[in-house]
Amino acid sequence: MLKLVGTDGNKFYSWTLKSGKYTVGRSPDTDFTISSKTVSSRHAEIQVDIGAGKCLLKDLGSKNGTMVNGVRIKTEKNLNAGDNIMFGRAEFKLTRGQEDHISTPGSSTMIPGDDLPQNSVFIPLDETLKPLPQKITDLPELLPTLFDMAKMLVVTDPQETMLGKSLDLIGKIIPAERLMVLFISDDRENVYTAASLLTGSNDPGKISLSRTIINEIITNKNSLLISDPKTDPRFAEKESIIMSEMKSAMAVPLFDEGKVLGILYADTTNPLHRYSDDYLRVLATFGNIIASRLLNYSLMEERQNMQILDAELSKASSIQKGLLAKSPPEFPGFRIHAFQEQSRFVGGDLYDMKVLPDGRLLVMVGDVSGKGLGAALLMANVLAAFRILYEGESFQPAEAVKNVSLQLLTYSDTGNFVTLFIGLVDPRDGSISYVNAGHNPPLHVTKEGELKLLKATGMMAGAFDFASWEVKKINLSDGDLLFIFTDGVTEADRDGQGDQFGDERLEKLIIELKGCSPQEITARLMDEIKAFMGDAPRSDDITTLIIKRVIS
Repeated sequence: MLKLVGTDGNKFYSWTLKSGKYTVGRSPDTDFTISSKTVSSRHAEIQVDIGAGKCLLKDLGSKNGTMVNGVRIKTEKNLNAGDNIMFGRAEFKLTRGQEDHISTPGSSTMIPGDDLPQNSVFIPLDETLKPLPQKITDLPELLPTLFDMAKMLVVTDPQETMLGKSLDLIGKIIPAERLMVLFISDDRENVYTAASLLTGSNDPGKISLSRTIINEIITNKNSLLISDPKTDPRFAEKESIIMSEMKSAMAVPLFDEGKVLGILYADTTNPLHRYSDDYLRVLATFGNIIASRLLNYSLMEERQNMQILDAELSKASSIQKGLLAKSPPEFPGFRIHAFQEQSRFVGGDLYDMKVLPDGRLLVMVGDVSGKGLGAALLMANVLAAFRILYEGESFQPAEAVKNVSLQLLTYSDTGNFVTLFIGLVDPRDGSISYVNAGHNPPLHVTKEGELKLLKATGMMAGAFDFASWEVKKINLSDGDLLFIFTDGVTEADRDGQGDQFGDERLEKLIIELKGCSPQEITARLMDEIKAFMGDAPRSDDITTLIIKRVIS
């Protein structure tokens, strides 16, 4: 099994390579997406043939180039396990099997091994974060160094710079030939070196952290203290231990807000500097400060992403509102008013009003399934589909609903549907031919205060391919009104426990306001809903469309 593992300096990646062709780049459309700005949208291509043992890398004309083992490739290049690859400034390594060799900023390499030294001691994090003993706090450099570390919580250095400065400060207190900050890949399968510091004159070589060690630190949030791995007879012949000549090592989780963000690691080859519990507590203290700063970077990135998302949603909201009819068309003998208030930036309610070529007025109110951006996209699709259909010479509402329903069934996910009320108002006699596709029954209120509900004439659109809809008809006399609405009106819930505005309250209010203009009815209704809701958050969009016949 081949794996491509590496980092772009902020995020770490681990991809399994099977036989096939893979694109690498910054674009989300690529097979392997790297977020670094130094990586081109379509940067490179990897072709793998596991059976033939071949792995071919090709640069796709990237701006910052592709390098293999420090040499920029111009055409195609055969890769072997162990090769270092640079996509722009993003550093990767091709590995085979379970070796998981990861390149680091220096020349050292971390190898997750399989064995655990017998003299390894795991200590719970809360134990290592207990107050430091007096003999440690008396060290003349400790408090100033901790103060300098704490100042990094408010400075604006890039993360890479912050980690480098942190290791420099830690090196003043803890005797170590090597200090490292290790990050964890998203799949928690690999650990990568984010920053390292070699304080001696020679590179100590490789280190070995077993899967057991990594799991104890990441999963169980335990710190690790290794007194002297070479005293363990199982490691007497291990090349990784002999090469490193490690005398003592320790590691602590970088832990904050309930999550392990990485690992702070230190080791020494000096037999006089065998680490103790006291040193582990000092390392954990420094690690706690680093973790807090790393969390700040994460929160800052989330805030920036939220700002981008808010701007995009604001734009989407503006576009969605632009899709709706701006004002009611001129239609003698009738007063018309439409209103919409969304509970989020975008929503799934829709309405439309248009005088058709045959002189009839089309009114439509709908509510698509779901919430937020997905519902908004579906709403735009439904509205566009109907507008194409009713621009024809003879618009038939039942046939139009069936066409849109089949479109939803064909081109959207299961469970996407829309409830609709479509009415065609004839100006000659005030009649309204309508289809109610599973929508809240509109209220037909006569001048005398009689209430009639225009119940469903078929199920919601987009639910089943065998659905059909019946066309029904009513007549609006002088002073009669038709109140069409979405369920955000009746289902306005003020306590989250089902205490809703309800149909009865709505029907009583509309009958009471039957003599008012559509604008006055809408304003009064919204005042009543807001008074009912109080400070409770709105959970659904509210859309209303009122038609009132006024002959004289």
